[in-house]
Amino acid sequence: MDSLLAATDIEEALSIAYVHSVAAAAGYVIALKNFDRDGIDVTIEAGGGFRPKIDAQVKATVNLPQAGETFRFPLRRRNYDHLIISTQTPRILIVMHLPPEQNSWVKVDIESLVLKNCAYWVCLTGMPETNNSTSITVDLPVANKFDVPGLRRLLEMSRTGTLR
Repeated sequence: MDSLLAATDIEEALSIAYVHSVAAAAGYVIALKNFDRDGIDVTIEAGGGFRPKIDAQVKATVNLPQAGETFRFPLRRRNYDHLIISTQTPRILIVMHLPPEQNSWVKVDIESLVLKNCAYWVCLTGMPETNNSTSITVDLPVANKFDVPGLRRLLEMSRTGTLR
């Protein structure tokens, strides 16, 4: 195989492409961060009053177990610490759930481009600090699907200051 990317690199690229696609479909601007020094991969900005924004850490995984009404995701402590602090621009975690088989992640034909599966978000602002040295498992509500209607709700919550 002549791929230069490892599977984890491909997961990261597809998760960013997913977020970019949803933001574009909603009519929003997305900015990619050149250096991840503060736990943020992308900023999404809407128009209208106050020009609301959200910052997001974006992850992807083939292993996103469901426990009732939530998905469970192990997040590195460094990322968790960045996402729990209060900031002027609200921060969220977006996790893309990919199928187990890499060859089914993207399907391209003459009628469509399909990127499987879906992504979910959670706002961790205000969550307690942890003593765990490596990672903490966070819950992503099944209801928090990262799609166009969901993103529009997120930006409206940012506009009104209710995203916490």
